[in-house]
Amino acid sequence: MVDKQNGKKVMKTDLKVEEIEIGKIKPYENNPRHNEAAVDGVMESIKQFGFKVPMVIDKNNVIVTGHTRYKAAKKLGMKKIPCVRADDLNENQIKAFRIADNKVAEVATWDMELLQKELEEIEIDMSGFDIDISFDENKNDDIGYYGDERERTVSGYNLDTLDTSILTADFWQMPTIKNDGFIPDRLIGFNYAKTSKEKQTGIHFYLDDYQFERIWNNPEKYTDILFEYDCILSPDFSLYLNMPMPMKIWNVYRSRHIGAYYQSKGIRVIPTVSWAEPATFEFCFLGIPKNSIVSVSTIGVKEDEAKLNIWKDGMEEMLDRIDPAAILLYGEKIDFDFGDIKTVCFENDVVKNLRGIEKQ
Repeated sequence: MVDKQNGKKVMKTDLKVEEIEIGKIKPYENNPRHNEAAVDGVMESIKQFGFKVPMVIDKNNVIVTGHTRYKAAKKLGMKKIPCVRADDLNENQIKAFRIADNKVAEVATWDMELLQKELEEIEIDMSGFDIDISFDENKNDDIGYYGDERERTVSGYNLDTLDTSILTADFWQMPTIKNDGFIPDRLIGFNYAKTSKEKQTGIHFYLDDYQFERIWNNPEKYTDILFEYDCILSPDFSLYLNMPMPMKIWNVYRSRHIGAYYQSKGIRVIPTVSWAEPATFEFCFLGIPKNSIVSVSTIGVKEDEAKLNIWKDGMEEMLDRIDPAAILLYGEKIDFDFGDIKTVCFENDVVKNLRGIEKQ
């Protein structure tokens, strides 16, 4: 703002804290800082001490600083968040402030002896903050080529996003997606997730694999985007009959892994179930608890009798093994007896769009 007496620009100091409904706050689409590991710690802080540091938002309710606090608050089910509006900054200043605020935090270091002393004197349980005060001043020296390459390998296989405590206790060790008990009113494809203005919907991955392979390559990048929607279906990595069996196992694993990862970030996840020949029944239903809500594609099932029979055989096996509370069917309707299990049908986006064109 401008000082009326001397005409010079001065920084705004009269901060007004507003209570903004969480549904009206929008994460910054190009936020370069990903701090998923800090969300649980921030949740614990809010639970113990309250929301003491307001978020900063711009005039359009887009987050300037405070994405981690926003995720923590949403995961805690908060309805409103205290915010300060940076309406005295222009767009360039906001971008610079967003980066500067995060970079300054990276520069800070700890005096480990003083930290140890402070922690010993605190009469509050700090276990929920996951504070590690062990310190080895030489632990980062000369990691070298092999340390760097190991980190790259761990990241490439998403081992750094895997919670081993949720793996099934069998030979296959599939990640488990718990039942969130949620059914969306409508679904849109992942390829519209970044641009869609309608957020009261679920996101599906019933697309060609190349359109969402990027979500496996960098799952953290899409957390904020998917967090805005009602739910997601776990990725539908393909199980083609002519694939070697290890590829089929890998694609089922990847679907469960990504689903479980996003669920750990507070996103509702409905497991997508797919299968191929009967040999895949050994592993393709694992990681999905009994009585879960599940999603199944019917796209292309009616192309020939062989495909239809494989689909029906797999569906009967799934009903026996999972006994789902409800089945979300995406695609064309199939003549099949689901018994008393609730089924919800969602029309294929491509077919729906074509029908819309034909009516014009």
